[in-house]
Amino acid sequence: MNMYDAVMIVEEGTADEETYIAAMQHLINTAIVWQLQGSFGRKAVEMVEAGVCYRPSWADVEEQANA
Repeated sequence: MNMYDAVMIVEEGTADEETYIAAMQHLINTAIVWQLQGSFGRKAVEMVEAGVCYRPSWADVEEQANA
């Protein structure tokens, strides 16, 4: 999935649940979600906290380096 498709899927909100989750996970994994409007980031945090999406491995490494 490319960035444009993922953004459009999340923005439109009309895709099936599996496709929506995959699109959001792609945006999280590439960190693009944090560069988009605030609602994308808030939804990403909500989905990670609910266990629907997961934190990318690079986030754990970065967090350990800053500890």
